[in-house]
Amino acid sequence: MNLHINESQNIEFKQSWRDEYIKWISAFGNSDGGKLYIGVNDEGEIIGIENAKKLLEDIPNKIKDILGIMADVNLHVKEDKEYLEIITDKYPYPISYKGSYYYRSGSSTQELKGAALDKFLLSRQGKKWDGVPVPYFGYDDLDPFAFKLFRQKAEKKKRIDAELLNVSDEVLVDKLHLKEGDYLKRATTLLFAKVPQKYVTGSIIKIGYFKSDSDLVYQDVIEGNLFEQVDKTMELIFTKYLKALITYEGVQRVESFPVSEQAFREALINAVVHKDYGSGHTIQISVYDDKLLIWNAGDLPPHWTVETLLQKHSSEPHNPAIAYPFFLAGYIESWGRGIEKIIDESKKFNGITPQFKWQNGLWVEFYFNKAKRSSDGLGDGLGDGLGDTQQNIILLIQNNPRISTTALASKLNISTTAIEKHIKTLKAQNVIQRVGSAKGGHWEMIK
Repeated sequence: MNLHINESQNIEFKQSWRDEYIKWISAFGNSDGGKLYIGVNDEGEIIGIENAKKLLEDIPNKIKDILGIMADVNLHVKEDKEYLEIITDKYPYPISYKGSYYYRSGSSTQELKGAALDKFLLSRQGKKWDGVPVPYFGYDDLDPFAFKLFRQKAEKKKRIDAELLNVSDEVLVDKLHLKEGDYLKRATTLLFAKVPQKYVTGSIIKIGYFKSDSDLVYQDVIEGNLFEQVDKTMELIFTKYLKALITYEGVQRVESFPVSEQAFREALINAVVHKDYGSGHTIQISVYDDKLLIWNAGDLPPHWTVETLLQKHSSEPHNPAIAYPFFLAGYIESWGRGIEKIIDESKKFNGITPQFKWQNGLWVEFYFNKAKRSSDGLGDGLGDGLGDTQQNIILLIQNNPRISTTALASKLNISTTAIEKHIKTLKAQNVIQRVGSAKGGHWEMIK
């Protein structure tokens, strides 16, 4: 005889009773509740137990004595086989089993430790990590420049009462609900502290340029308040880490990056806003020759997967309790709307849809259109194997076959000696040739 149900987050089967299974009951109480069946094997087949009636009396008392909660224990009989069903409700307060806390994840029972335990205990008190008061942290530890930056962004977005822009910093902190009693909250350290990293481990952004997964070429660490981190990261990514393809429309110099600036900014802000700062992990940005990856340790909304996240789009309203007070400065979109914007801006920019995956946090992966970058304006395959400067030289020659090395050096902001070396390489590779004299001649493409 089979129960016709499978083990899950809310269902557990045991062939016989052991007192240690009270741990499973505590995990059900700390999660969404559940049922523990005694006398049922892993396949859901009822095998029965011999001492069912005695356990029916003993188990409720043991649960009460060890956990301090009540559980319903029911005796069932099928085809002369007795088995027990122990039903546990979800409890609004944390339930300890011999000093430890357990939780159901999928069909397994796990002990909560470290940041996960802190988050669980706070949630049972109706609090978020960023709402916890911080001792020995006062107004003298706040940065006036951070408030100035906040006001500038808030005024630009026009999503905060204009009167709040003129109040003192102390009043502003109070109005943003960033204090509890006489204490400032953790969120205040991230937004306005002179040295946020003094109070929150891992509240930084790491950027690295990689030739391969194991070959880090150079890196930067971005510190400061969260407003500064977003601005500094945007500047570094688009001035140091991403190479712009330079073209000319007439005399106008045009720079084209491999990633949409708007899409990247949205992904960066989502990472900063939704990161689990209690984890101690940093936001990581990895740049390669053909892709850019962003990872942050965060949590999806309950029972969501990346697939459901992508399907939600703008239908899911933002929960301001998750990441206040960014919505006041216009910094926050909901998870769904943010990802929808990243996808739309990227597809509009280069036709490539970013990839999203969940691995101990959310990965956003931007892939470059290398074919487009290597051949834009150069003809099919002409840019293959050439560096950016050499490609730009070709573009300038195509626009003006009589352009001089001096003019090339001026437009590309490098020395004439460097230009001559690149031209020598292009000639050796049979890409270009000079026809006529240095002054009266012109350039021609061989490929």
